[in-house]
Amino acid sequence: MRSPERWLALLRIAVGVWFAKAIFTKLGITLAWGFLPVPTASERWVHVMPILVGKYSEGNPVGFFRDFMQSTVLAHPHLFAQLTAYGEAAVGLGLVLGCLTTLASGIGLFLVLNYGLAVQWQGSAHQGFHYMLISTLVVLLATRAGRVWGVDGWVRAHRPGWWLARVPLG
Repeated sequence: MRSPERWLALLRIAVGVWFAKAIFTKLGITLAWGFLPVPTASERWVHVMPILVGKYSEGNPVGFFRDFMQSTVLAHPHLFAQLTAYGEAAVGLGLVLGCLTTLASGIGLFLVLNYGLAVQWQGSAHQGFHYMLISTLVVLLATRAGRVWGVDGWVRAHRPGWWLARVPLG
């Protein structure tokens, strides 16, 4: 195979774009103190997320996760809508830009494991999608795919003494 690191970078960017769609589908802008625009979970996502979680938890055979969804997530829907929207957007940006790729892959893996536990009982299509996404994120995490065509690699090459080049998150 020629240039496998470039193919990994392309895979990283593709998965990052999938996560980054949350910027447009789950985030909106709110004015803090009436004038400062800050990203926050969109009203649509705050409304839809508890409906989806209720549907996913209804027949979920994984007892501890069903209980977690019903007693924790559904009890604090605004918080979990914010966390999922920010988490997906951060993972998407981190993977697309190749910045703190190991951290972004780890957070993405955590999110996808939870999403997979929520929907795995609904059929093989859900299982296959999450299995492939989990496998891809593990590969991106293990190979530190941000070192090619990414900020992680640029920092290591041009600023080797900088803190970002020394932390094992990139």
